[in-house]
Amino acid sequence: MSIKELLVKMKDTSEFMVDLGYSAVLYDDEELAKEVLHLEETMDIYDYHVQITAMLAARNLEDAESLSGILQIASAAEIISNAAGDIAKIVILKMGIPFELKKDLRMAEETVVRAVLGPVKSLVDKKLADVKFETETGMRVIAIRRGKSWIYDPERDTMIRAGDTLFARGHDEGVPLFVELVTGAPYVPKVYEASGVGQLSRAVDIIVEMKNKSELAVGLAYTAVLFENIDVAKEVEEIEREMDEMKYDLQRWVLQAAKHIKDVENLRGLLHLAVSTEIISDAALKIANVVLRDVETHPILAMAIRESDEIITRAEIMPGTDMDGKSLGEIRLETETGMYVLAIKRGNQWFYNPRARTILKAGDLLFARGTTNGEERIIKMSQACSHPK
Repeated sequence: MSIKELLVKMKDTSEFMVDLGYSAVLYDDEELAKEVLHLEETMDIYDYHVQITAMLAARNLEDAESLSGILQIASAAEIISNAAGDIAKIVILKMGIPFELKKDLRMAEETVVRAVLGPVKSLVDKKLADVKFETETGMRVIAIRRGKSWIYDPERDTMIRAGDTLFARGHDEGVPLFVELVTGAPYVPKVYEASGVGQLSRAVDIIVEMKNKSELAVGLAYTAVLFENIDVAKEVEEIEREMDEMKYDLQRWVLQAAKHIKDVENLRGLLHLAVSTEIISDAALKIANVVLRDVETHPILAMAIRESDEIITRAEIMPGTDMDGKSLGEIRLETETGMYVLAIKRGNQWFYNPRARTILKAGDLLFARGTTNGEERIIKMSQACSHPK
């Protein structure tokens, strides 16, 4: 494969592995955890070939400088995949994870859901492209388990078969819609039992916030490289500092809590998850450093980011459109498009990780990640007006 193809594979596979790693933890799925470790070996092979290809391509100092950014991003993707493997090991090594954390992880800003295909005639033997999960539910199918075999990162023409187990990623608002569409039955939220660990809410809040921030940092880092934007890169740097503080806060809490409980396995799992999640933010900073350290950004980098399964895009809100003056929650942007809004630029001001109550205005630049279908939808929404003035 060419360097561009390898970079696309590494970006897609590393982000996919993080999703699967958290899925394994959520569902205590040892087979899924083993698949993550198998993908980690695949990433080692990709990284090796990137290095070899780069060395063969560098004929002089200028070539070497232009390829250094590529190697830096490939190395960061490898670090992310290693962290995902460590998350998966929580299941394999049978480290305890409190039920409260599993419940709250499902309510994170982006979550992973699993659903078994029921007797739904409109889905059986249909292509993913025909179902349009992203625009119907805001969720993207990231894997399909068919018996003992797996289909990773399924293509648009992948057929859905009876009995398939579908794993999807997206905003938590889309979970009920996705489950009901796939199973053909009403969505029933899972009831979790308390773990018995006192004052656990603080630790759970820290872990969920770390997960959200690490994913935001990776998205912003690729955004900074794609648009060569130093402001966004500096935000990644700030998030990495915050992640360090959150990890230290959690470590202090665990040391204090350990004195009051008999079984420390739940706390061991929390520590392991926090360290792995913080490593992901370190990798994000490594990507952003391509911009912060003024490393030459090879055109292949932008091409690889744009051609990956989950792309990054920007859209400008035009005056008088349906978005103008509405909040993200009112227009249900993430559920309607399947795109996750990373940041909003308003003049010289930036709003990172905007909430549902954030009001949009004409002239705003939205930076979002998702599928090409979602990109078309969000651009159309930013320019469309159902009630012309």
